Amino acid sequence: MYRYVFFDLDGTLTQSEFGIVEAASRALAHFGIETPNRDLLKRFIGPPLYVSFHEFYGLSDEDSFEAIRVYREYYESEGVYLAPLFAGVKDMLRTLKEAGCRMMIVTSKPQNMAEVVAKHEGVSEYFEGIVGPALEGRDPNKAVLIREAMRKLGIAEECAEEIGAGDDSSAGAGSDVRSDILMVGDRFYDIRAAVEVGIDSVGVLYGYGNETELRDSGATYIVNTPAEVVSIALGKDYGK
Repeated sequence: MYRYVFFDLDGTLTQSEFGIVEAASRALAHFGIETPNRDLLKRFIGPPLYVSFHEFYGLSDEDSFEAIRVYREYYESEGVYLAPLFAGVKDMLRTLKEAGCRMMIVTSKPQNMAEVVAKHEGVSEYFEGIVGPALEGRDPNKAVLIREAMRKLGIAEECAEEIGAGDDSSAGAGSDVRSDILMVGDRFYDIRAAVEVGIDSVGVLYGYGNETELRDSGATYIVNTPAEVVSIALGKDYGK
């Protein structure tokens, strides 16, 4: 059984495409960029906004921050509330909580917005905390966020030697504490961060990623449903 389970938010707990896609469309329209294929805007789910505008659409630093302003103008007033839970998520969280797992949300979404979503969808009670970047963060390293979640749970010091400060040479040694931690996410950002920290990970296929990116990123497990996440976290018969 994993004692600590960290969850990504968008695409792992919540079906967040509705508010995010509309907000991204409005921000791009502000610069005269047409988005007839709205499915393409789902790539905004997962990475930091700055990365999405700057790398996907080639906006300058100044324009990227302006796009983020327009995006948030809609998202913070309306879009943030358009993120229903995936089927089975609440049952998953309830079961893990009752089994004694300590859970955190670790997300690239600004922390204040993640807190609004978790409260609105009625899942705040299952988590001991939410870790996300500040609003002004350009490209928050999710491995840093995982380490912050560990610190908040009081387990960072216990495995400081194993984790190090980004020292890849230690990423497999003396991992007694890290073997108790599981990261659950739907995109390669989540899986790569888990690999960097040296913890196991579950890639979920019901979100916005795909099996190839999850497998290539080094996911320990890949599953189709929240129920399978429960089986892995509680030590049932799902192999690597």
